[in-house]
Amino acid sequence: MTARHTSSTSTFDPSAEKLARVYAQAILEAADRKGCRDDVLDELHMLATEVLPQVPNAQRVFDSPRVPLEEKEALIDRITAGRMQPTTTHALRVLARHGRLGIVAEVADAARHLAFELAGRREAVLTTAVSLPEEQQRQFVADVERQLGVSLAATFAVDPTLIGGLVVRVGDTVYDQSIASCLASLGEKLNRRTINEIQHGRDRLTSA
Repeated sequence: MTARHTSSTSTFDPSAEKLARVYAQAILEAADRKGCRDDVLDELHMLATEVLPQVPNAQRVFDSPRVPLEEKEALIDRITAGRMQPTTTHALRVLARHGRLGIVAEVADAARHLAFELAGRREAVLTTAVSLPEEQQRQFVADVERQLGVSLAATFAVDPTLIGGLVVRVGDTVYDQSIASCLASLGEKLNRRTINEIQHGRDRLTSA
């Protein structure tokens, strides 16, 4: 695999990210005491990616410092009652009381990242040209883990522009093993060979 480093172009607030990690650590510790870490992680992720986008004005209520705490807690109860772990509900109430409910998505992401770190796993995105069956996905992940010597929490993406092969992103490092990349590398080698042959021909003519 060929490795290259990339930097994200998305805008983020480092202070919010750091704060989110502090809350995330407290939430994981609370969840571990109750033995429900996986449930809480799943619920926070679902809340941030599925529930809030579908609940009218929910994100506005969470974000606004002008919305009374009682209204925010009432919305939390409507969203979580009978659907989520008490630990998840309590975490949201703590965020609300501290005026940090607006960064719940960042907290959910930070909690997931932290959980992977604690488990000794690294997040990875594996991109292929076509969608793969689950068995083949598992085989790809096992192969990549063996090559890199790390344990991965992997998700798959599809990029039809790839001729084939596999592109793996782990953090800011991209390991490119796509056919397109191989062809580009081959093209560079052919170009260098052509240049060398031309130079060799010139040298022969000069010496003659």
